[in-house]
Amino acid sequence: MDARSIIARLRQRQVPASNEFRWFARGLADGTVSDAQAGAFAMAVCMGSLGTEGRAALTLAMRDSGDVLTWDLDGPVIDKHSTGGVGDCVSLILAPALAVCGGYVPMISGRGLGHTGGTLDKLEAIPGVDTQVSETGLNDIMARTGCAIVGASARIAPADRRLYAIRDVTATVESLDLITASILSKKLAISPDALVLDVKVGSGAFMKSMDDARALARALTETAVAAGCRTTAVISDMNQPLAPALGNALEVAEVMKTLTGTAQGPLVRISAALGGVLLAGAGLVDDVQDGADKIVAALRDGRAAERFGQMLAAQGGPLRFVEDWERFLPEPNIIREVQAHGGGYIAAIDGEALGLAVVRLGGGRQVESDTIDPAVGISGILRLGDRVERGVALAVIHAGREDAARVAEADIRRAITISDEPPDIPDLIHERIG
Repeated sequence: MDARSIIARLRQRQVPASNEFRWFARGLADGTVSDAQAGAFAMAVCMGSLGTEGRAALTLAMRDSGDVLTWDLDGPVIDKHSTGGVGDCVSLILAPALAVCGGYVPMISGRGLGHTGGTLDKLEAIPGVDTQVSETGLNDIMARTGCAIVGASARIAPADRRLYAIRDVTATVESLDLITASILSKKLAISPDALVLDVKVGSGAFMKSMDDARALARALTETAVAAGCRTTAVISDMNQPLAPALGNALEVAEVMKTLTGTAQGPLVRISAALGGVLLAGAGLVDDVQDGADKIVAALRDGRAAERFGQMLAAQGGPLRFVEDWERFLPEPNIIREVQAHGGGYIAAIDGEALGLAVVRLGGGRQVESDTIDPAVGISGILRLGDRVERGVALAVIHAGREDAARVAEADIRRAITISDEPPDIPDLIHERIG
């Protein structure tokens, strides 16, 4: 078996056998496969279609190129993945809420990508929190708190780590087969009993159209099920930020308002929707609505907040963060309103543009080596359909420098459209697949 024959089969629109995918994935992980061969493989996959069975075989091969975690717990292991959006801090809310409801949630998360914020970056806005823990440490945290939010170690799906870097420089990032295998190889490495996938669609998502979002949702669910994991996808709206704030510390603040019951709205609704699907899929409740109700109850009575505090402490964070969270979060040098120049309705919000504005403020990375300023971002973002008058704040800038604040103001004005007519406001949850 060799790389050239596998690439040749793909070029001829033939799907390699499972053992060929396993050989290639091991070669990616140990360096037997060269960068040139990895690039040719990615391009050959991109130019054809693997189908459900081929995607599942590639996914499992990439998963098995590294460690696959095992557990000795008294409940189901469950997980959630989002395809990325703006103001999406749901993982920090949902992980402790699911743990309260009887699930074990070893959530392996990522950092910011493009205009979207990263769960690990948000969590690390809290002083002392360590997101890089050993497998032994992860097992200990799970046994103590039932949930953890951590980064993938180098031993989790190393074939994907190598192939992802190759895809980035070979214009093959958009391949549905490769996207699916990349996402699921890491998620399935934690051996979940049930998985829910939040596929975003709209101006703030990578998938701008329902057709593209639906195709990705189907590819992910069909592949995960073929790989042996009970999986459901929820297509949710990202035509406006999910939370009214973007930026790492600012989104943690929204998380705390939600966990402590002082904020209601989209974060609660989507957490309930995703959590209900997951609890039902894991057999912890009778149906999705029952699961959603249990998630809401855990948020309202403070149990999820308490569990979040336990998780933070187990990962090195402040012991009394939940009780006094505002004291711990960093503050910016400059806070400034962006006021409306005229009246009307908020008719459209370019979520991607807002996300990129936060990146330019220093709240994300333009290159991998950039250092993030956790205090910067945008808060108080109005929602679609809000009626505004001249002088009303459309949003509030949190910046470290005056020149960055001026650029952000121009970005925000371009991203928010005001019209004389109220817009049609899309539903938060579009559909469920699987």
